[in-house]
Amino acid sequence: MKTISSRAGMSRCLGVVLASVSLVCLNSHADQAAPLKALGRMPVKELTVFKDGHVFVDQHGSLPTDAKGNVLLDYLPTPVIGTFWPYSADKHAKLNSVVASQRRVSIERTALSIRELLEANIGVEAIITENATNRYPATIVGFPTRSSEELAKTSPPNSPEKLPELSHVILLKTTEGVKAVNVDRIQDVTFKEMKKSTAAAEEFRNLLILKLDWGNHKASSEAEVGLLYLQKGVRWIPSYKVTIDGNGKALIRLQATLINELMDFEDANVNLVVGVPTFAFKETIDPIALQETAAQLSQFFQTQPGGNLGNNALAANFSNSIMTQQGYRASDYRSTGDQDASDSAPDADASKNEDLFVFNAGHLTLKKGERMVVPIAEFTIPYEDVFTLELPFAPPPELSRNNNGQQRELSRLLNAPKVIHKIRLSNKSHYPLTTAPALILRDGKVLSQGMMTYTAIGSESDLTVTTAVEIFAKKSDIETGRKNDALVLEGNHYVRVDLAGKVTLVNHRKEPARLEVTRYVLGNVDSANRDAKVEKLGGFEDEESGVARPGWYYSYGWPDWWNHMNSVSRMTWKFEMTPGERVELGYKWNYFWR
Repeated sequence: MKTISSRAGMSRCLGVVLASVSLVCLNSHADQAAPLKALGRMPVKELTVFKDGHVFVDQHGSLPTDAKGNVLLDYLPTPVIGTFWPYSADKHAKLNSVVASQRRVSIERTALSIRELLEANIGVEAIITENATNRYPATIVGFPTRSSEELAKTSPPNSPEKLPELSHVILLKTTEGVKAVNVDRIQDVTFKEMKKSTAAAEEFRNLLILKLDWGNHKASSEAEVGLLYLQKGVRWIPSYKVTIDGNGKALIRLQATLINELMDFEDANVNLVVGVPTFAFKETIDPIALQETAAQLSQFFQTQPGGNLGNNALAANFSNSIMTQQGYRASDYRSTGDQDASDSAPDADASKNEDLFVFNAGHLTLKKGERMVVPIAEFTIPYEDVFTLELPFAPPPELSRNNNGQQRELSRLLNAPKVIHKIRLSNKSHYPLTTAPALILRDGKVLSQGMMTYTAIGSESDLTVTTAVEIFAKKSDIETGRKNDALVLEGNHYVRVDLAGKVTLVNHRKEPARLEVTRYVLGNVDSANRDAKVEKLGGFEDEESGVARPGWYYSYGWPDWWNHMNSVSRMTWKFEMTPGERVELGYKWNYFWR
């Protein structure tokens, strides 16, 4: 009995020692890790959103400080390199530095398992059940733990910090001593009085530490600090509703679709930018982010640098590339004059900032992952109906020889002359028109959807409505003669081929129509009727969005002398057609061949 008693006493002593060591380990690393409640959440005050998905963020507020007077943030942005600018707005605290690192954080969570409940209630008396025949009262001592400090001392030099290692064994103080039990053997626990239902656990988090110098002042419990940075994650997509009245007035409504994949923001002042911002290093992440690549975003944020716009329509069509998407007509460019002639005064908060135009959408609240549609502006501007016909030059017969009959018929139908009905908008409003889809209505009925192109204040742009089926168009060209040895150059003999063409138009509408017809030919124009404007296009520069030179032009094997002898010519007619009127546009041209 004495021996048993002695052994029991020794066991009790050992148990107390183990419990003490365990508690010391638990307390030591718990004190070292920052509790989650000590980490500040900096509110978003202002967002400046660009159409390509970049957003300039202004976060600032009064945040709690730690024992050293510093501010800890558990949100680490992923800014574009060179755009991360933290600051202190506290008059007593100067910002010394900002450190981004991975730190241990103690997080309280609701206990969901027997183990977590036991961890949460150290020192509580309970009845432990290991099986149906083994139930006993005990006081929960704790779990033996290797603290982060202990692991650091036993690891090789310069090893990364580790989280504490918790044992699967729990120490229970019973009448017989301190009992070590594998926690998986415990089937249920009856607490005499449960102190807590939450358990603290440590994990690594990326923290941002704003180190403040309080000078001769005592560190305050809070400090006014902020962050400015540019990051990808919020995008706005504009869209227009254009309501025409048939009498030359168009009511324009602009709305923005906001896509938020960055963070929650509440009552933040949101600015929407129209323009072409230059972010030279937008593909490079700032090292402060502690990562080399940005988080994967949805398809609305995907871009293909240097890629074909046609393969990336979603990103390209609604981007800020003004000069490649602005309204352009091959014939001319006109200013509409005084923009103050608009029928409506500004009803949106908008301003010009250097070469960018900024709409203010007001104070908005949006959670990460949510979308929002916001009305931005409404105004009335003049418009006119215009009917355009563009006739490119045809490909050589060699290109279509390998096509079967069905392909040739399809090509004929696709290349058949079609008159297009457009509305020419005169932007006399106080805002530029930006690149965006535009829904066109009249008398409450949908006519079509087109693409609004960038239109500066005081200029014009065309918005396509539909094919004008009531205006008949037909083109016919014939060869009128050939002259051998018409030109001898450097010993080479060239044949001159003369051709004549005719474009026939019939207006079956009940209203007059304003026509603009453009015809391209390969060669040199000799004459064109009805006061046509004739131009020779530069062989190296003037390619007007691919109209003057279709895609097949570059795949055809032109002789090396071709461009020296021939040019691309353009003829433009502008005229009015009365209802039922028939018009024939005649022209003659030639080219050289050898």
